[in-house]
Amino acid sequence: MDFSKVKAIVTGGASGLGEATVRHIASSGGQAAIFDLNEERAKQLEEEFGGGKVSYFGTDVTNAAQVEKNIELAVEHFGAINLVVNCAGIGTPGKVVSKGQPLALDRFEKVIQVNLIGSFNVLRVAAAAMQKNEPNEDGERGVIISTASVAAFEGQIGQAAYSASKGGIVSMTLPIAREFARAGIRVMAIAPGLMKTPMFDGLPESAIESLSASVPFPARLGKPEEYAKLVESIVENPLLNGEVIRLDGAIRMQPK
Repeated sequence: MDFSKVKAIVTGGASGLGEATVRHIASSGGQAAIFDLNEERAKQLEEEFGGGKVSYFGTDVTNAAQVEKNIELAVEHFGAINLVVNCAGIGTPGKVVSKGQPLALDRFEKVIQVNLIGSFNVLRVAAAAMQKNEPNEDGERGVIISTASVAAFEGQIGQAAYSASKGGIVSMTLPIAREFARAGIRVMAIAPGLMKTPMFDGLPESAIESLSASVPFPARLGKPEEYAKLVESIVENPLLNGEVIRLDGAIRMQPK
């Protein structure tokens, strides 16, 4: 698929990896619909690019009816949707038992609801819309990319909920890719390592340096733009399907 012709939905598109993806799509000639709850930041991106390149749809990815309606509106707005990039997510940490007290169940449920069920919610509705697209010369109708994490493989202490949510994304990628093969829709996932997103904004420089040193090469935090470039590579390489790609500088996370 030609990246300059994508008509995308990007969840979590108002910040971090999602924002970088929206910027890369719009700068490359494509169009992007931001599904996010950060209206102020999303509107800024909408105004920055103008010309219908970026459009905002206020969306709670865990709300089935809202996702269904907004995907319908996005399809009407762009004429079709041929790319979904699921970046919406939260990373609330918490030990399973801390100071003798069990983790509040609703904290675990919230992370699963946003990261895993939210990704599936958008994926299921967008895929139904993509199946109506005219196929390109390769028979392709669309691409779906979800965001996992290296925590799916080497979850640290306090990341039980986050690792479970990202592990779910890893596990569902292949069976969904197999299901959608007949429709010409590819399904992929990216598992980032330590990326310089707003999650790190409050850390002191010494902490950033320590985290950076833990990455074998390059010894630094990943850039959101590098995530966006990998999205482009996946879109333009039709043989990439049903796989999870680590984007991590060869890091393997320690227990804590």
